[in-house]
Amino acid sequence: MKAIDFFCGGGGMTCGLRQAGIDVVAGVDFDIDAKETYEANNDGAKFVHADITKLPLNYFEKNLDIRRNDDDLILVGCSPCQFYSIIRSSKEKSKASKDLLLQFQKFIEYYNPGYVLVENVPGIITNKETVLYDFLTFLEEHGYGAANSRTCKYKVINMKDYGIPQSRRRFSLIATRLDREVNLPQKDEHIRTVRDAIGDDHRFAPIEAGHRDENKRRNHSTINMSPLNLERISRTPHDGGSRLAWSRDRRLQLNCYKGKDKSFCDVYGRIHWDLPSPTITTKFLSISNGRFGHPEQDRGLSVREGATLQSFPMGYVFKTESLGTAAKLIGNAVPPRYARKLGEIILEVNDG
Repeated sequence: MKAIDFFCGGGGMTCGLRQAGIDVVAGVDFDIDAKETYEANNDGAKFVHADITKLPLNYFEKNLDIRRNDDDLILVGCSPCQFYSIIRSSKEKSKASKDLLLQFQKFIEYYNPGYVLVENVPGIITNKETVLYDFLTFLEEHGYGAANSRTCKYKVINMKDYGIPQSRRRFSLIATRLDREVNLPQKDEHIRTVRDAIGDDHRFAPIEAGHRDENKRRNHSTINMSPLNLERISRTPHDGGSRLAWSRDRRLQLNCYKGKDKSFCDVYGRIHWDLPSPTITTKFLSISNGRFGHPEQDRGLSVREGATLQSFPMGYVFKTESLGTAAKLIGNAVPPRYARKLGEIILEVNDG
């Protein structure tokens, strides 16, 4: 089986599908920062740097020998989701990405693949401006079945239930136009924790804030912190402590949080060892953007720790000198371990 990964970013979905045994022919993304990382880790998959709204529908047919009406073709669409996210962001700035699912829909209509995969934030179901229900209607009208029928399944899942050491709620959909029943992956029995993922000192040696790993393939590197933030993290109790530990200290308390002890309690907090981590966002390197303090060490998470909590293999290299760019590629990714489960489901269905 073969796949095209739209909105591929740094390649989390591609990595997982390839682990399952699916030939990912190409990844498409408008972000040029993703190109080198995507191609360095996914040999044979072509990175197509393109705006999907301007990409000719026949591009893959002409350039990559992709056939229309191919039962063994999977089209994957994990479109940018800032507009539907509950994370505070400018909805005006993200509005341009709101309808990208419908742009992806045009390629489904043109190629008529055997399978369609979609992953997005839960808000794509509940947002009053969502295009999801138009997309589901399109799938039904084009032979992929009614929503949550035998051939089209979707629901909101939490990645922590599928072997990812992270609490990350996502919308997940599999549909086929073939006469075969599809299902989403079964939950794992064991919930993996932060300790399971990054608690081994041999793999993740203790480091300080601002450490730059000389081994760029490993990239166990962290951003620097101001003296005041270093003092804040040092005063935050280990293993899940919060900023409330120093909220009465006038010098350490931030003006924006005064009188708000019951709001934004995760910000400046430490991750718990024996729970899944919070959602790894594009800002996970900074303790001021969430509960991203290391459970014990006085620093934020490293690039490699964030990647591991996202289930990227240790050998997955983020080809950039910028820690912020690496964090963006990691935080925006579909966790490869979950992507592999999706790929395995499709292979089972196709074989059956």
